[in-house]
Amino acid sequence: MAKDRKPEDGRARGGASRPGASGGRGGRTRPPVANVVAQQRPWGLIAAAVVVVLFAAAVITYAVVQVNEAEAGRVDSVEEIGGVQVFEYAAGQDHVTTPVEYEQSPPVGGPHDGEWADCTGTVYEVPIRQENAVHSLEHGAVWITYDPEAVSEDGVATLADVANESGRMLSPNPGQDSPISLQSWNHQLKVDSADDPRIVQFADFLTYNQEFFPEPGASCENPQFISDPLTVDDGSRAATADVPTMPDADAGTGAP
Repeated sequence: MAKDRKPEDGRARGGASRPGASGGRGGRTRPPVANVVAQQRPWGLIAAAVVVVLFAAAVITYAVVQVNEAEAGRVDSVEEIGGVQVFEYAAGQDHVTTPVEYEQSPPVGGPHDGEWADCTGTVYEVPIRQENAVHSLEHGAVWITYDPEAVSEDGVATLADVANESGRMLSPNPGQDSPISLQSWNHQLKVDSADDPRIVQFADFLTYNQEFFPEPGASCENPQFISDPLTVDDGSRAATADVPTMPDADAGTGAP
């Protein structure tokens, strides 16, 4: 009796090859592996951008702080400056060559010399003649005076910084009744310290403020007075025949 024949190895029923059989027939091939390189981030550019952004933020913050500080000290009326005294000297005061007995010390208005003291940010080292200083007030100047016995060198330097602007002048005035006094036409403020914030408020609000002085457009320049300032012990230059009274550069206001 014949034995049944065994199927041959490697051959499936129906003639189909088994998966994974050798010879590659009907088998799956593995796809090739790609070498992926990770993209490098531009850390240098990122760091530079961060620095620029931080710097810009710092600049903007500083500017905002400065503006806020300036606005905090800003005043819109004389009444907002504590301690300011207000007087009533009318426009059209006489020009005189003789000394004047002023009611206020230092004076804030009234008759005055025909020559004005230079008030282009001028810092005088001598007590200037009051009659000439009052003429500067008529032109819109702020005149800062100090008692040299009551104000330190640092304080004088601080006042000089405030005075360093057209329409202002600074001079010592020994024996005045307060360490520091500020004058504009018809206005006066007396303080004890050069760091008092009202000094800047007064100067900023009243320098060339056309609402408060008689001769808008008049000049503050007088080179002769810078080179040869008249002091409290001097007489008027206009009292001598060879030095005439200086005409006002009052832009046609008609004021003397």
